[in-house]
Amino acid sequence: MQVLPPALVSLIEAFGNLPGVGPRTAERYAYFLLKAEPSVSHELYTAIETMRDGVSYCQKTFALVQKGKELSDLYTDPSRDKKLVAVVAEPFDIVAIEKTSQYKGTYHVLGGLVSPIDGITPEQLHIKELISRIDEDGVKEIILATNASVEGESTALYIQQQLNSRKIKITRLARGLPVGVDLEYADQITLGRALQGRTLL
Repeated sequence: MQVLPPALVSLIEAFGNLPGVGPRTAERYAYFLLKAEPSVSHELYTAIETMRDGVSYCQKTFALVQKGKELSDLYTDPSRDKKLVAVVAEPFDIVAIEKTSQYKGTYHVLGGLVSPIDGITPEQLHIKELISRIDEDGVKEIILATNASVEGESTALYIQQQLNSRKIKITRLARGLPVGVDLEYADQITLGRALQGRTLL
């Protein structure tokens, strides 16, 4: 016996494939669209179609760009320092850094992190392209801005090893304790980084 129409079940399953969306949330999304005006569903459909056809990757930094555009504005902007490169895992990491309004260098998106469990090896990331950029743009400093996770640390270490023979400054984003977090609740990586990055008062 069918409890829900197949068309609605298919939509719930589609929402359930999204990261961070559990069964209950998927049901709420589907039911919302069912109850909403048809224009809402059409707007969502159009946005998804436009996204698929209108987004590409910068050939230099691998940041997201409009389809048909070869280079990111964050790379071609003359006010940006091409000799300073922040290495991030995914394109949306750039958004997080840009929101601080404190960084004036360029970026390099790896396209993920080294993760043997998930079958992701260094060869699958844009590390060779990073090394090429260092030579082409005369990069002076690389900021390893990967997550403070096992995968993030492993990826940063691998890149550092690949660049050891080059005369280039390699830095890592400072890691500290979030405001309002007690020491007993801090994870080992965050606490360890906070100790290493301690400052003189």
